[in-house]
Amino acid sequence: MSYGEDGITPLETMRGHSYPALTQFTIFLENRVGQLMEVLRKFDGTDIRILALSIHDSTECAFARLLLSNPEAGREILERSGFPLVESQLVALELPDTRQPMLSVCTALLRAELNITQAYPLFSRPHGRPVVALMVDNIEYAVETLASSGFQLITEDDLIFDN
Repeated sequence: MSYGEDGITPLETMRGHSYPALTQFTIFLENRVGQLMEVLRKFDGTDIRILALSIHDSTECAFARLLLSNPEAGREILERSGFPLVESQLVALELPDTRQPMLSVCTALLRAELNITQAYPLFSRPHGRPVVALMVDNIEYAVETLASSGFQLITEDDLIFDN
């Protein structure tokens, strides 16, 4: 909480954290043909858009990681469908217009001694620039570090579509 001249101002968001984050759903799937399609079809006919997708395949199972335009409604659909899932928080940012944009992101995080454990691009460009989502070992510190280094952070509000 922040204590200003006018009293106490809560900094937490409705989701209970005080930093911009995206909700990632990791879904555990059998490693067989058509399993991913079954997940993706659950969003057909809804206003929920799949903004990012990452697959990690192994011999017996696969892990599909999704970022959705409406995580609350998406969670409800996935839970109703019976998919085993885990939620995580990621930080997303616009990549700078440089020859090696990820190098500058990694440099800023390295200075803060932060590790990236997952990274993948988003399908959408909310402000016309490429966006990358990162799972880091300390999201609050990463948000602070990236913001103070001049990176434009992306929030779930930036990813809402009105079409």
